[in-house]
Amino acid sequence: MHFERNVAATMRDGTTLYADVYRPSHDRSVPVLLMRSPYDKRPATAHFGNAHPVWYAARGYQVVVQDVRGRAASEGEFYPYLDEQADGYDSVEWAATMGGGDGQVGMWGFSYNGATQLLAAVERPPGLRTIVPGFTASQYYEGWTYNGGAFAVAFLCYWANLLAMDTASRAGDQDEWNKLVGAFAALPGGFWHLPMTQYPALLGSYAPYFFDWVQHCTYDDYWRRWSIDEDYSRIDVPALHVGGWYDVFLTGTVKNFVGLRAEAGDAMARASQKLVLGPWTHMPWTPQGVFEGDAPVTNDIDEWHIDWYDQILKGVDTGVLDSPVTVHLFNGGWRHYEDWPPPEAEAVDWYLHSGGRANSKFGDGILSRLVPSREPPDVFVYDPAVPTVSLGGHSCCFDAITPMGPADQHRTEVSRMVLVYTSDPLPGDVELVGDVTVTLHAATTARDTDWTARLCVVDRAGVSTNLQEGILRARYRNSLSVPEPIVPDRVHEYTIDLGPVGAFVTAGSCLRLQVSSSDFPQWDRNLNTGGPVLAEPAFNGTLATQTVLHDAFHPSRVRVPMIVRSR
Repeated sequence: MHFERNVAATMRDGTTLYADVYRPSHDRSVPVLLMRSPYDKRPATAHFGNAHPVWYAARGYQVVVQDVRGRAASEGEFYPYLDEQADGYDSVEWAATMGGGDGQVGMWGFSYNGATQLLAAVERPPGLRTIVPGFTASQYYEGWTYNGGAFAVAFLCYWANLLAMDTASRAGDQDEWNKLVGAFAALPGGFWHLPMTQYPALLGSYAPYFFDWVQHCTYDDYWRRWSIDEDYSRIDVPALHVGGWYDVFLTGTVKNFVGLRAEAGDAMARASQKLVLGPWTHMPWTPQGVFEGDAPVTNDIDEWHIDWYDQILKGVDTGVLDSPVTVHLFNGGWRHYEDWPPPEAEAVDWYLHSGGRANSKFGDGILSRLVPSREPPDVFVYDPAVPTVSLGGHSCCFDAITPMGPADQHRTEVSRMVLVYTSDPLPGDVELVGDVTVTLHAATTARDTDWTARLCVVDRAGVSTNLQEGILRARYRNSLSVPEPIVPDRVHEYTIDLGPVGAFVTAGSCLRLQVSSSDFPQWDRNLNTGGPVLAEPAFNGTLATQTVLHDAFHPSRVRVPMIVRSR
């Protein structure tokens, strides 16, 4: 293999970006695999994700890993998402004409490196033949920066701090770099700071975009210009979408597959979309749960990449497109489905019931397929000074700092600030595969508040493990673009999208739903005042009394996709 470091590519505005290039030692022309990364091209994310570029080059590809604008060796100023469309187009066309390449370019990479693929693909560079956007979102407001109007505080404080450290280092600012390192080491303590408009760790000049994210707390034109899901017809190449059941961007990954399969701007592209999901967090790709046989499931991600590129770029029938959807279920094995959600999955409504005391797992909350009739509501108190703590979840990017993965929910479920509803033991084995939504009929004494929900599975030993969770800020119940005040004490209907699940649940296990008003630090705390989001000090917070109704006129419920395998 031949290796070249810091190979220059000039963008349309004269800015030079630098890449490392790995070439097979033979003289044949081969397809080019391009990764565009803000995380330093030298490791190429191999310390957390895909195999090192040498592994891909050894399989007959010319691998190019480029530092995006303003990062590591490349010139210019970095601002997330801003230049990735134009730079992506120019970089693909540059890579398509490189010596040793055959003119075909495939892109690869996960997380932000998945965003650089999608943003390049909307520009339709002629040399681009396929993309493999892994563990990435469909837009950068909903599902990246905000969820249901709530700020993803753990992920964003962590990520912006990490980005700012590199920028301070490039500027030679030792004092600011030391400050940022200290703030990074102090996480998760920094997650408690309010207002976020004055987040002290980033008040220097090296992450101004963080405060833009905070300021743009609704889905407005700032976000819309970068949203892949605004128009999937702009993309006209085959794509392999890879995600994890506990990845922060799981919902966006699935949405990209569904959207491109229906709306991609080319018939072949629509027919050549593939979704692969497994039991992984964002990084590292360590399997979660219990697995059948000796399937490695981690290295499988790289094998899927090569099978995909061999099929699309080399014309080898690898069977990768035999099934549109392939998943490795949590606590199950590999399954193949014809679509997402799987046609055989029945969307089942499980209704909330109680005698009015569903507080904690020791309360009387029940999940049942019976529609409620006359029942008293459940009441709990939400105090933003004492939020419900995130135990596991779908944040990013290190579980020592941010809530990630499956976790025993005992510490949450003994709290009387959490309503808990549990089904009877399931009579047979069930696959839960598809999208989960929660419908709440609820009222609050506050001017604004949050509603959170977690779907869990309780095993025969009584251990409750989280599968998916979601949040909805009350003012965004009807629109993420135009917030609407609520009337205190008035009952409103709230739909909380929890997102995709994929789990094998054995007979004798129970389904469980947690309902509360915080999931912190996965998302920021609502101070209940109705004031400006993220712009108030914590001491402004006030208590809220929350009422969840479940009767014939207010059928609160969770809709779960189920495939019954045995009884």
